[in-house]
Amino acid sequence: MTTTDTTTAPSTGPAAPEAPGSYPVLRWLVLATFTVILNETVMVNAIPRLMAEFDVTARAAQWLSTAFMLTMAVVIPVTGWFLQRVTTRAAFTVAMSVFGAGTLVCALAPTFPVLVGGRVVQAAGTAVMMPLLMTTLMTVVHERDRGRVMGNVTLAISVAPALGPALSGVVLAAAGWRWLFGLVLPVAAVVTALGLRRLENVGEPRTGTVDWASVVLSALGFGGLVYGLSRIGEEHPGAVPALGWVLGGVAVVVAFVLRQRSLTRRSEPLLDLRALTHRVFSVSLAMQSVAFLTMLGAMILLPLYLQDLRGLTPLQTGLLVAPGGLAMGLLGPVVGRVFDRVGARPLVVPGSVGVLVSLATLAFIDEVTPYALILGVQVLLMVSLAALFTPAFTLGLGALPPHLYPHGSSLLGTVQQVAAAVGTALTVTVLSWRSAQLAADGAGEAAAYAGGVRAAFGVAAVLAVGVVVLAAMLPNRLPQNADGEAPAPVAH
Repeated sequence: MTTTDTTTAPSTGPAAPEAPGSYPVLRWLVLATFTVILNETVMVNAIPRLMAEFDVTARAAQWLSTAFMLTMAVVIPVTGWFLQRVTTRAAFTVAMSVFGAGTLVCALAPTFPVLVGGRVVQAAGTAVMMPLLMTTLMTVVHERDRGRVMGNVTLAISVAPALGPALSGVVLAAAGWRWLFGLVLPVAAVVTALGLRRLENVGEPRTGTVDWASVVLSALGFGGLVYGLSRIGEEHPGAVPALGWVLGGVAVVVAFVLRQRSLTRRSEPLLDLRALTHRVFSVSLAMQSVAFLTMLGAMILLPLYLQDLRGLTPLQTGLLVAPGGLAMGLLGPVVGRVFDRVGARPLVVPGSVGVLVSLATLAFIDEVTPYALILGVQVLLMVSLAALFTPAFTLGLGALPPHLYPHGSSLLGTVQQVAAAVGTALTVTVLSWRSAQLAADGAGEAAAYAGGVRAAFGVAAVLAVGVVVLAAMLPNRLPQNADGEAPAPVAH
């Protein structure tokens, strides 16, 4: 198939470059994005307390994370259209207001269903912030500064979910679970108020109608897929099995894709899939998805291993995994500056190998593995992911023409949520399956559990081989045409 972009870039194209090194519009967007994304994983360590307080099972309690991912997967595909229709300030106001309302509901929730509903509202606001940040960055930041600026943005996108479990462990050691939301709410309010005072609009909104059939297909397809993946390993008599939800979700996603292709030829799609015809973007998207999958898998496995098998408290667990997240955040700007100087390959190739080595090492842990080794390997994993994400974000979105920035950001966010659901489902399924198998063969409870953890990390290590392969396929820098822009998509 040969695809050529003929769409004229709208007035939302790149603005005149700001003064070198100065992009004030991004400061508040980065801070707001960090605040909202942090909540995606902040409930990890609170699950046992919530099970006791609301008298719910572990499976039911997991809905606090599942509902968040599910809502993100449903809302993000619509943001590409939404961000082209409203101003930057309007999108920021909607995102932070919705997030703040959800946070308040969670903090005051009298029952478990209300708490889950609050998480859904939180996720709806979060789903707008990340595409808004990425689209604005690609619009206002000059190419010479993108690596450095993207390095700072990595703090919000990649480090926030990594720090969530550590933060929750510290808060839970000193206060009740409601403070996980009570502390975030005033921060979100201050960020919103200051952001609206200083945030300026970027570009001009475009008029247009939404294709509601695409909205419905997107919600049913991506929502059903993530829901099915989150239910893998569960058995409910008389209910539709998880595999049925997954296959149904995939079928509806295929219908959604076909409709977008049809709309591209005769009007305007909800999610412009022509972004995928740009090879660098597609390779970057695939690499980030697999890397994000392995990161989420490790983030779930390590707390389970440390608390269920090694007997650490949530606070101790949070403190043990915190250095990795902090290292990732501190290295983000450094990685960005290095990328600007030397390009992507000196970062992504060693980074991908580091991910593989760290996961392969974790595939050999047991009941007595030294904590120092676990700490070192976890830091290596997070540092390696930092070396991957910043160049991949920059190269991938930089390969797109300006009018596809919102759609590329939406694609990235959607695929990340699906990858997160796959990572969660795969990790829990392999852990449970291998543990049960070893227990049936006569292994003790601790040995069986350790074997399940090793098997889950082993599967993640196998997937990390794909990260190495995809990293090797990325160019060092984007080729430029005579106008200094990224080239049109190549024939496929």
